[in-house]
Amino acid sequence: MNPQLIMDGLIAGAMIGLGAIGITLTYSILRFANFAHGEMISWGAYLALATSGLLGSLSGALLKPIGPFSFGWSLPLAVFAAVALTAALALFVDALLFGPLRKRRSAIIIMVMASFGASLALRSLLEFIFTSKPVYFSKALQIALPLGGGLRATPDQLLSLTIAALLVVAVHILLTHTAIGRSMRAVSENLQLAGVAGIDVRKVIRTVWVLGAGLACIAGVMAGLLVQIRPYMGFDLLLPLFAAAILGGIGSVPGAMLAGLIVGLAEALGVQLIGAEWRAAVAFMILVFVLLLRPQGLFGRAE
Repeated sequence: MNPQLIMDGLIAGAMIGLGAIGITLTYSILRFANFAHGEMISWGAYLALATSGLLGSLSGALLKPIGPFSFGWSLPLAVFAAVALTAALALFVDALLFGPLRKRRSAIIIMVMASFGASLALRSLLEFIFTSKPVYFSKALQIALPLGGGLRATPDQLLSLTIAALLVVAVHILLTHTAIGRSMRAVSENLQLAGVAGIDVRKVIRTVWVLGAGLACIAGVMAGLLVQIRPYMGFDLLLPLFAAAILGGIGSVPGAMLAGLIVGLAEALGVQLIGAEWRAAVAFMILVFVLLLRPQGLFGRAE
């Protein structure tokens, strides 16, 4: 068995974990499974690509690769703009669709079906604007560096793992050591009681959308940088995202990332043992087993 599967699994798991954080936060606070979250990954990647291209057209020096990496300064600058734009898109969808449904106290199944419809609309719009042809942040070839033990990784892959780890720590600190984090945890426990206690529930909901969309955007940029960008990239990640969110425990940020790594490693192992066409089945089996054996997940609490 090739030990390189460990590195491949960790890289895929880091992207899954970042995306799963948004799903677990949305579910714990808004109480519905948001099927449109995968499209935030796709939109984030394309918005970063478009912004990077615009910056590169203004100054060719921004396209020159930074040190050992395959991208220039146009991409890091574009990521900041893409995160803001993706967050704005999430807030727009909430104001247009989910907000009115919350005011009507719509059933959870209505919210879920609405998110599914939003997913289809966002994906179709993305495909209409950018076409379905795969695109890349950079076509530069990188040589994988030996890490020992038969493991190899490119500088872009190592950077992605580092950024993912830092973001998880930052989000965990935000939730546990800040006022807005305490408010988010209070709303996740009891939305009505939190409102009575004087917590600005609308602000908490906006924060959840911004945080989830921002992390999804960065996950999309990572996926586009290491693989490719296409309209269905978020949809293809949706099943692993839900598997990681449920495995980690709803509401647990470290759990979502750890579960993402587990799902990524399991998929990499499945690809080596039974073939790449069974990758999605691995995430599905994890999801089924967790729901049957430990529905509260690794770090969740039993209802």
